[in-house]
Amino acid sequence: MASQFLPLLFLFIIVPLANAGQYPPSPGFYPSTRFRSMSFYQGYRNLWGPGHQSVDNNGITIWLDRNSGSGFKSVKPFRSGYFGASIKLQPGYTAGVITAFYLSNNEAHPGFHDEVDIEFLGTTFGKPYTLQTNVYVRGSGDGRIIGREMKFHLWFDPTQNFHHYAILWSPKEIIFFVDDVPIRRYPRKSVATFPLRPMWAYGSIWDASSWATEDGKYKADYRYQPFVGKFTNFKASGCTSYAPAWCRPVSASPYRSGLLSGQQLRAMRWVQSHYMVYDYCKDYKRDHSLTPECWL
Repeated sequence: MASQFLPLLFLFIIVPLANAGQYPPSPGFYPSTRFRSMSFYQGYRNLWGPGHQSVDNNGITIWLDRNSGSGFKSVKPFRSGYFGASIKLQPGYTAGVITAFYLSNNEAHPGFHDEVDIEFLGTTFGKPYTLQTNVYVRGSGDGRIIGREMKFHLWFDPTQNFHHYAILWSPKEIIFFVDDVPIRRYPRKSVATFPLRPMWAYGSIWDASSWATEDGKYKADYRYQPFVGKFTNFKASGCTSYAPAWCRPVSASPYRSGLLSGQQLRAMRWVQSHYMVYDYCKDYKRDHSLTPECWL
């Protein structure tokens, strides 16, 4: 009789192991719930491509075709804060297409700007999207803009439903979140390697065929146009450029110190162990004299 239960016992042992590693452990704290959602027009305005966007009561749809892409920009500049949006991506062939949500001061400091990026790199049939996080600090106008890219695959299909993506930018660190799970922490090691000037929040969709998909191997194919990105559930909370100097930066931590909890750090390490596909600090082809934060 006992032998009849062995296959069933085997099933109960193997199935959990087979499913293990698919979803991150709980971070135990959900910073997106601390910040009020806003509609598109409460916080943003069109930046370019007005004929390639459609605004509803809660969000915005932007698209790229052979004529144009589209972008939008926050009304206010910030010097720190939490910036989030729920995003749904286009399925199918999207090679060469970038759908992005990011912070920047490029218009205020052209050729010498700061930028903090969440970028979805388009893909080909049957391959997953790559989420690229990046930090630029005072990019120079001589072509030596130093990126600090970390790339991830996701533990879900970002084309099937909306998922929440966010950047927490404080005077001490930058943290990237996916559905409230921290996936990357970029600490302030020095003034030279950390963005401190005010930035605006942006969203955009555009053709980056020269580099976006497998280093430019696959280009945007406009037989599949339009390429669509949907944004909703906007959150932007923090110290604007107009706030008094004593404005307290917002936090994505359960602690008054603002430091991530042990549970949040474990979730982040798990994601980096299972889903990170590129880390600039571990790319030995890079000149790391220009990225001193990697020395440690």
